[in-house]
Amino acid sequence: MGIGPAVVMFAVVWFMLLLIILPLRMKTQSDTGHIVKGTPASAPDDPMLGKKVIWVTVLTVPVWGIICGIIISGVITIDMFDIYNGIEN
Repeated sequence: MGIGPAVVMFAVVWFMLLLIILPLRMKTQSDTGHIVKGTPASAPDDPMLGKKVIWVTVLTVPVWGIICGIIISGVITIDMFDIYNGIEN
């Protein structure tokens, strides 16, 4: 695996984990009772983006390392997927 595919895989894993972590522990403006004029009551009061970005990055590194290790070791290869080889069962 080259550096390009490794960076792309890191970005994909990072964004997938970001989308999983973003709604966790989210408090809406209606929950806190502080509704800003012109915004819906369901808007986040304090999304804590900085903390979540740090947590996503910390969690992405080991997940990405495991995926890279599996690909580099050859435990899973593209030849294992029959759909790509044109083999029908």
